[in-house]
Amino acid sequence: MSEILPGVHLVDGVDEGTHVYLLKDKGATWTLLDTGLPGASTAILAYLAKLKIEPTSVKKVLVTHLHRDHTGSLKAMLEATRARSFSHWIEAAFIAGDPPYDGPGMPPVESVRIDEPFKDGDTIDAAGGLIAYHTPGHTPGHTSFYQTERKLLFSGDLFFVDDGKLILTTPEYTQHTPTAKISARRMSRLSVESLLTYHGGPILKNGGGAVRRLAETL
Repeated sequence: MSEILPGVHLVDGVDEGTHVYLLKDKGATWTLLDTGLPGASTAILAYLAKLKIEPTSVKKVLVTHLHRDHTGSLKAMLEATRARSFSHWIEAAFIAGDPPYDGPGMPPVESVRIDEPFKDGDTIDAAGGLIAYHTPGHTPGHTSFYQTERKLLFSGDLFFVDDGKLILTTPEYTQHTPTAKISARRMSRLSVESLLTYHGGPILKNGGGAVRRLAETL
């Protein structure tokens, strides 16, 4: 799908239904948001090559949560880019395998030590400035990232677009759905134009309206 918004790329060639985002920073650097399943690094590196972006121009890799379809290529991409990795401090422990994760969904195949654990409300100097919102429920440390100026919300697996309809990610893969509902209500208070989901979507226009309509049903 390539560049879906100025400076926001949905990486081509990653497994169908899995959205890895490449984000332009201010200046000459880039940020990768999630890394797909094991083996997705091949498609990500091919996409960088297509855009004539040196892998080492990717300076940050942000992780929404620990599940393998988001972290499966984390180690490979960190080795290829020499970037710094970022996740919520709770997820950082599970991604490192200390303690082992025993909830629904699969943890990474290989444990990875996160370089920069963050907490709710921290700002990350990436893509023009991203606020990290702790949005637990799907996993304990699940995080959504919000770009205030452009009203972009990268929601990870908090939301899922199914046949054009926004829903919460299914309970089968969610640790605690009632908590996910609270997180969804919190995100409904943000002013969002584009909702950049990981599965299904994205919703590029009036994504906030879709979130508010969903929140009203929860």
